[in-house]
Amino acid sequence: MAANDVIKKLQIYHTLYRLNVSFSNIFKHCQALRDAGIVTAKQVRLFQGYTQELQAEINEGVLAILYDVELDDWSKFGKVRQAEDKRLEDPDDVFIHAKERQQELKKKSKR
Repeated sequence: MAANDVIKKLQIYHTLYRLNVSFSNIFKHCQALRDAGIVTAKQVRLFQGYTQELQAEINEGVLAILYDVELDDWSKFGKVRQAEDKRLEDPDDVFIHAKERQQELKKKSKR
């Protein structure tokens, strides 16, 4: 991933965080208006419900997209790790694994 993509992803997550903080503030400020006697408890429940509904809708939409992005990145960058693991692998490991598999099969056939 290019450095630009990393920065873009950070900005998206940071923006989502800031949106959620803002929704939390709206929720609390509605309670403050109720405490001040400006709005009724029923109005506060309504406003908070609208707030939480919109918050959930935005989160769901953004996170659905980010899920796909993260899955693609995991796949892409997992190949980097897999290539390094393969490079570090001892060529004789194949024989060790084959012997272990033969022993497993012998145990299964004895049952």
